[in-house]
Amino acid sequence: MTEETLNRFGEVTAVVVGDVMLDSWLRGRTKRMAQEAPVPVVTIERIEDQPGGAANTAVNLAALGARVHMVGVTGADPAGATLNATLGRLDIEGLVIVRSLRTPVKRRVLTDGQIVARYDEEDDAPLPEAAERELIDEITRLAAHADVIVACDYGGGVCTPAVRRLLCELSADRNAGSRGAPVLVVDAHDVAAWRECHPKAVLPNYAEIVRLLGEGGDHDRVAFLSARSEEIVEATGAELVVTTLDGQGTLLHRRGREPHRTFASPAPDTMSIGAGDTFTAAFSLSLAAGAGPERAADIAQAAASVVVRRPGTAVCTREDLVQALRPDVALPPGRLAACLERDRAEGRRVVFTNGCFDVLHRGHVACLEEAARLGDVLVVAVNGDAGVARLKGPGRPINRCEDRVAVLAAMGCVDYITVFDEDSPVELLRMVRPDVYVKGGDYHPDLLPEADLVRELGGEVRVLGYVPDRSTTAIVNRIRG
Repeated sequence: MTEETLNRFGEVTAVVVGDVMLDSWLRGRTKRMAQEAPVPVVTIERIEDQPGGAANTAVNLAALGARVHMVGVTGADPAGATLNATLGRLDIEGLVIVRSLRTPVKRRVLTDGQIVARYDEEDDAPLPEAAERELIDEITRLAAHADVIVACDYGGGVCTPAVRRLLCELSADRNAGSRGAPVLVVDAHDVAAWRECHPKAVLPNYAEIVRLLGEGGDHDRVAFLSARSEEIVEATGAELVVTTLDGQGTLLHRRGREPHRTFASPAPDTMSIGAGDTFTAAFSLSLAAGAGPERAADIAQAAASVVVRRPGTAVCTREDLVQALRPDVALPPGRLAACLERDRAEGRRVVFTNGCFDVLHRGHVACLEEAARLGDVLVVAVNGDAGVARLKGPGRPINRCEDRVAVLAAMGCVDYITVFDEDSPVELLRMVRPDVYVKGGDYHPDLLPEADLVRELGGEVRVLGYVPDRSTTAIVNRIRG
């Protein structure tokens, strides 16, 4: 399913409407403090100018393979010229140049990877009527061929009431089932202003949701948002709400379902700038490409995890995303449970097996391939090193746990791997609730200690064909002999 979604990225036409800016990174070195103030003196060695705000969302959409149009406003100044030139090199056009306005710029001064100062240039002047009409004409023209419109409303003046009304009309066409009407996704500081549009999705951060609900004080964020999930959806007027947790992942809310959690990769604040734009781009594109909301959120989180490992205002390419979405070598039980919940929601049949897999041989391969054919998702639970030693005796395992897991992960039939340290996989079975529990070898189904539990959980037990003269113990004995 995920691969199919990524393959359709190139078929999607996206229009980004919103507040653009130039992100400028001034990098240098410092050897002394200033005499006139207790601040470092930074000798600038390199300046990197990158599209920011809505423009960064557009760049990420293009990097992921979409056909992209950008509708926004710049001034007739050097920053605007740089921004237009950068987008033009990516074949992203559509910015309206307004001579009376100044292009917003965020300049960050860094030394040794640390931001020591930031200074912004902003323009609070209202959008001239002529520019607003030009924006509306451009949106109307582009929407006729768009699959998704992403509104990036950061209070910079582009998303005027008239622009919002137009986007609301387009969203209403979509909600009424009009063929060809684009999906509307909104990333706004004030999601309440978009409530009457009933967009497909909105992406507020935690502080914005707290403000929307009129709440104050400290909360356990996940618990608070989960308890108010239905209220959040109602308050925003959207079908889907993704609340970001400031570096801790996101919660996806929709009516009648428990929130879906994604988990972020830990990163310092200096490395997370623009990650929200990347998430918005990947989430919007995934929805337009036909992914379900939960899978779209997972894909978007993987894209965001790419850029938080890179300096500056970074982007995630389609190739980066393919790499990031490759299954982890091993999933901890909590993440495994979340993945299986998503698979079950999409109607997949879960098969579970466990073992030491110390020296992978033909018998293992035959068993795993046959197990995979019994369902849609194969989960392999691997005994940890201490567990193998208890089961097999001194001198085992031959291969450490991470090596055994890496070999199993290379098998195309294996979907998920997890490691357990107990002598029995009973607790894992309770969590996984497999449709089929598989063992290979000369067991009898009724003699397996886990059989009763599996049946109690609603699953079936299968013992697969035994490959004679193929066992790890036999191989080890031959080597030692």
